[in-house]
Amino acid sequence: MFLETKALTKQFGGLIAVNDVSFSLEKGKINAIIGPNGAGKSTFFNLVSGSHSPTSGQVIFKDQNITKLPPNKIAELGIARTFQTTNLFEQSTVLDNVIVGHRLRTNSTLLDAVLRTKRFKREESKCKEKAIEVLDFVGLTAVSDQLASNITQEEKKRVAFALALATDPEVVFLDEPAAGINPDETEGLAELMKKMVDRGITVCLIEHKMQMIMKLADKIMVLNYGEKIAEGTPEEIMNNQMVIEAYLGGSASA
Repeated sequence: MFLETKALTKQFGGLIAVNDVSFSLEKGKINAIIGPNGAGKSTFFNLVSGSHSPTSGQVIFKDQNITKLPPNKIAELGIARTFQTTNLFEQSTVLDNVIVGHRLRTNSTLLDAVLRTKRFKREESKCKEKAIEVLDFVGLTAVSDQLASNITQEEKKRVAFALALATDPEVVFLDEPAAGINPDETEGLAELMKKMVDRGITVCLIEHKMQMIMKLADKIMVLNYGEKIAEGTPEEIMNNQMVIEAYLGGSASA
């Protein structure tokens, strides 16, 4: 199995945010997680990426139990994620922002950086090459030298994609990548996700834009009040009565 959760549960005091969720990602596909606000979607991402530790259950990646690993170790294994809010170094260039993403693949120490050793300079050069490569991939070469504070919201979304890609991931978790952008921009990000899959990267996203999800996803899991209520293809999800009642409201094209 590529990546799966087994009976994953997270309790915050008296609130059970994620309740006994078992789910497996389809490798080399676009997987989606949908559900109403407060359904536990972002908490589920946080558990998989190591931002939160589960109350119980397991996260298995390529036959390795990664449940208790910190986020940096999980990222080193090949799992990257973006967040609902894109937090960039606003007064740094787009290129410098993305260079940071590849540093987890380097071995330089703080002393290397202070002394600017040959290893540090060699690895910094590699980080810059990687950043240039992924910025070209996401379509941001033209703004690479601009300050992050001066680019559009849609371009910031693409920078978040580039940051994730700079870590050389096998799977990328995208938390509401199309939030706050218009339909044309949404379509552009959907095409970028397809390009990522063509490159061999598995994608899993949280998204509220149902039209986008139903056209894009190969597999969908639906959460409601922290519990998995459905899993399947877009067609199966659209015709699932529990999903319609809990979330879609009878309008899967909205």
